[in-house]
Amino acid sequence: MMTITRKLEIDAGHRLVGHESKCKNVHGHRYVFEVEASAAKLDSVGRVIDFSELKRILGTWLDDAWDHGFIHQAGDPIGQHLGENGQKVFSMTDAPTAENMANFFLSKARTLMLGTGIEIVSVKLWETPNCWAHAR
Repeated sequence: MMTITRKLEIDAGHRLVGHESKCKNVHGHRYVFEVEASAAKLDSVGRVIDFSELKRILGTWLDDAWDHGFIHQAGDPIGQHLGENGQKVFSMTDAPTAENMANFFLSKARTLMLGTGIEIVSVKLWETPNCWAHAR
């Protein structure tokens, strides 16, 4: 089995309700996703999948749902306020931590790739240059 990794990047805001420090405040990150994909066999060109095809499928979802938006936990009044005032928001059941976002996107990516013969093995989400979560 062969694997490849595609990097995708977005900018988004969030906050962590109940956080004991700075992250309780509204702030943003340059999120970097490393998506690892595999296939049982290479295609006729010798690839797992064309890197641009991964970007098209997964990057489109990231752009539409999260890029330049505010990601919040359901019930956060700031997220509700922003949405009611025409801002791009995405509500998550769980707090928008790097861990929860990595898990969420891993599940979403696997769903988006159904029927392609490509398995999404893992998602590593860099929240800052020094901090990341790895969902497998």
